[in-house]
Amino acid sequence: MTRLAVHNTVIFWEEPQVIEGLVEPRLNQRPCTQSGVLVATPELSAGLSPDDERAILAQLLDRTLAQASGGLVLWYYTPMMLPFSQHLTADCVVYDCMDELANFRFAPPDLLALETQLIERADLVFTGGYSLYEAKRSRHPRIYPFPSSVDVAHFAQARADIAQPADQQAIPGPRLGFYGVIDERMDLDLLSAVADARPDWSLVMVGPVVKIAPEDLPRRANLHYLGGKTYDELPAYLAGWDVALMPFAINEATRFISPTKTPEYLAAGRPVVSTPITDVIRHYGEVSGVHIAGTADEFVEACTSALDLARRTDWLADVDALLAETSWDETVQRMWTLVEAHLLTDNRVHPIVSPTRWPAEPAKSYDVMVVGAGFAGAVMAERLATQSGLKVLVVDKRPHIAGNAYDRLDDAGILMHQYGPHIFHTNSADIVDYLSNFTDWHPYEHRVLAQVDDRLVPIPINRTTLNALYDAGLSTDEEADAFLATRAEPVPIVRTSEDVVVSAVGRELYEKFFRGYTRKQWGVDPSDLDKSVTARVPTRTNTDDRYFGDKFQIMPAQGYTAMFENMLDHPNIDLLLGVDYKDVRDAYPHDHLVFTGPIDEYYGYRFGKLPYRSLRFEHETLDQEWLQEVAVVNYPHESVPYTRITEYKHLTGQASPRTSITREYPSAVGDPYYPIPRDENQELYKRYEALARAETDTTFVGRLATYRYYNMDQIVGQALAAYRRFAGSNSERRAVQMPQVQIRSATAA
Repeated sequence: MTRLAVHNTVIFWEEPQVIEGLVEPRLNQRPCTQSGVLVATPELSAGLSPDDERAILAQLLDRTLAQASGGLVLWYYTPMMLPFSQHLTADCVVYDCMDELANFRFAPPDLLALETQLIERADLVFTGGYSLYEAKRSRHPRIYPFPSSVDVAHFAQARADIAQPADQQAIPGPRLGFYGVIDERMDLDLLSAVADARPDWSLVMVGPVVKIAPEDLPRRANLHYLGGKTYDELPAYLAGWDVALMPFAINEATRFISPTKTPEYLAAGRPVVSTPITDVIRHYGEVSGVHIAGTADEFVEACTSALDLARRTDWLADVDALLAETSWDETVQRMWTLVEAHLLTDNRVHPIVSPTRWPAEPAKSYDVMVVGAGFAGAVMAERLATQSGLKVLVVDKRPHIAGNAYDRLDDAGILMHQYGPHIFHTNSADIVDYLSNFTDWHPYEHRVLAQVDDRLVPIPINRTTLNALYDAGLSTDEEADAFLATRAEPVPIVRTSEDVVVSAVGRELYEKFFRGYTRKQWGVDPSDLDKSVTARVPTRTNTDDRYFGDKFQIMPAQGYTAMFENMLDHPNIDLLLGVDYKDVRDAYPHDHLVFTGPIDEYYGYRFGKLPYRSLRFEHETLDQEWLQEVAVVNYPHESVPYTRITEYKHLTGQASPRTSITREYPSAVGDPYYPIPRDENQELYKRYEALARAETDTTFVGRLATYRYYNMDQIVGQALAAYRRFAGSNSERRAVQMPQVQIRSATAA
């Protein structure tokens, strides 16, 4: 709600409080000073009947909304709020189902009936994890799982040396802690067994005790109950723990939970020991910092291992890479994209980005299902729909179109690229002509600087670069060529990326510009990478400081997402976003599949996973007009954790007193971005390629499906060629089948 309040008025309606002696009902409204969320708490007199309470709450709600303007989104976190709000006319109704509340102790008897009504009324249903999604997905056509996210920076405070809270300071170590509500979901017998088995450990329980009588709590000298704490206080408690615990009972109340505390504990740098909760195993079972234990003895053993791990830090790098993909910023962006998509279908507002039709009707048949709404998938869908007249369903895991080229307006109103800078350049007039059907262009010639020897110099290396670094006084191409020739080292056979650079400019420039950057970007030394990687970056002897030399260097005038919206805006194209195609492949019958995802994933990793490099993006808006003099500055040195910083106003030409940037951190985990070009990887791909060649009803196209690094124009060209082959093949089949139909008709006559 804090993040939604950045662009919306958010009223957070709390459960009513009964105030003894209160004569007139009232609404206590208090704005959150940090977020701007208006917290509204109804205060009612005692003794009201359910009908009277419902009527009063409806009146208080109506008065509050009468003061607001604009559209209305009703966002329910419990069905119990429905009776006094169901009379409202909303632009969008969201049921944010975080838990299976009906399975909790003392659940209201009418909760299930109200949930059925809410699901019927809801436009969108979100679930707090995949187990809950699987349990409810048949009940609504637009239901989407959103596992727990985390404010990494907040909980990472626990990794620093911060002061211990007074009530924890005197508790001896090692400390194994839990925070959260202590209720029927807690395995009290397990707590007792662990405390008894290891009296030298201190078990710290932070949180309110709910629905459990105090006398029913196990009491031990080494078991400490510290009561409820605020969100802001949690990092200080975590900082004093050696291991974080999730001693949940395995019962109906925990059957569908996806504990938010798992990523929070990890962000704090604490190893986690959990009982076998399904969603913990699903999302974190392979993480080295998470231990799963089913019995008391196993739990004690897992805690012992976790205490050993707590003394090391080598496991945290993989954890941090995983957490980078689970931020609340990303989750809220995905959720709101779905809301905006619904709003667009009702023609109420025009959002920044949304699909043109959402979603396809259940059980509707299609000629082609296209997996992936990036360049490859969008081009195929557009051609199939407009040129072949086929009905096409485009499915994408992400809640938006445009794939990695997706751009959006950020908080400063600047068009930024969610997945790093995408610079369009090509020598193909045909590809420009094709894409011009969906966008206007503005010219942009990309320039990049690299921070080398405490100065910024042009990359690719040119004469200006050499003069800046060596004060060489080179004034002609010939002089620059001779200068480089004195530094180049002969390489008998150029095989690797290191060979390419060293043979052209020598080892010193290789070390300055390429080695560190390549090792960060690809996770291996250039001497272990195919020559194609560094061969993409030329060396020049003139003063041309453009990064690319292509004939066409342009950017979509309204952005990439707007171009994709136009491309997919056709009556024959439906979109189904935010879902895995494997979950809907059978639900939407189709004659042919176009697959643009990872080919090894398609075949269930039959021969093993193909290696990829991923990226983590750190977006930031600065209260200054400019940060750097060009769009991208590279940081080749390995002491800098990111590879480059992009400043988007250079790309878009926008004017703003603020500026938005992105830092890129290469990663071994996360979404697949770059196929790693090594011989052994190509050999593995060829095994998958052999399977793909045998397919008759599936077409593989795109970077991930063909395990090759393509520029955007190359992907467009590949997709256009794939469509021509598909159309030609279909024409041949129709030519063969047509006479057979005519003969049967004649025989019947």
